[in-house]
Amino acid sequence: MTTTQTPPSDTTSTDDDFMAGELPTRRQDKLFEGITTGAGILILLTLAGVAFFLVQKSLPSLELPAESLPNAEDIGGYTWPLLFGTVYSAIIALLLATPLAIAIALFMTHYAPSKLAKTLGYVVDLLAAVPSVVYGLWGIFVLAPFFVPVYDFLADTLGWIPLFAPVVTPSGRNMASAALVIAVMILPIIASVSKEVFLQTPRLHEEAAMALGATRWEVIKTAVLPHGRSGVIGGAMLGLGRALGETMAIALVLSPTPGLIGFAVFTAQNPSTIAANIALSFPNFGGQERSALFATGLVLFVATFVVNYIARRIAGESTGY
Repeated sequence: MTTTQTPPSDTTSTDDDFMAGELPTRRQDKLFEGITTGAGILILLTLAGVAFFLVQKSLPSLELPAESLPNAEDIGGYTWPLLFGTVYSAIIALLLATPLAIAIALFMTHYAPSKLAKTLGYVVDLLAAVPSVVYGLWGIFVLAPFFVPVYDFLADTLGWIPLFAPVVTPSGRNMASAALVIAVMILPIIASVSKEVFLQTPRLHEEAAMALGATRWEVIKTAVLPHGRSGVIGGAMLGLGRALGETMAIALVLSPTPGLIGFAVFTAQNPSTIAANIALSFPNFGGQERSALFATGLVLFVATFVVNYIARRIAGESTGY
């Protein structure tokens, strides 16, 4: 009876090969972790540096005399009308752009043929790349004069509402035109984000709704919109962030009145915005007076953080996290 002996397996070489392949992977993981950690710290340091710079430059504004601030007795009275105009114009633009952007996104994802949807997606993305000064020139020479008859009609029909005060500026340079221009500018952002979110809707959810006899609109209402709600809110907040910081388009289209707080959108007297006021007033403010502009910039900086925080809370509540 003969027995066969199994040759011993070369476990040493196998372990060595495994360790040789694992060590570079561990080094790559540590390197990648270090790079990402450094990037996060760099962002925090950058934000802290910007905040420190704005606070440092804003402190002298607390001691500015009343004659140094136009139509204001202190820095609070100078900043509040600008903050009001910034938020007011951004909210109007957001209310105008969001429904249209959602409709465009739904058309591209659920109604349009694939070729048309692809072409329309390219056009929407190109609109987001147009410089704001181009939008401003288009608004002042094309959009504002075009909508003057519409403003007149609304003022004559709904002039009893303070929002539609019946004194319409002939040039069309008012808060309504500025909000329309901003709405066109932020529309591509909201539409692009909404489109990508709607495309992520689970196909099984849509098929289950259709199997129960739901129409296309009922499928969108019951499956697509609830699933994409947090994404739409995120896209709207991104658009709101750009609307709050928009400068050149507002400076070109809007006819501002320093220190004004008013809700009428058709008149020649309109509240200005923080960004546009800084761009228009910076060459005329010198020395310590510029600290007032830095103070308004600090307010806008804080306002963007508040908007992002609210957006995160709303998106978190929508997704359950």
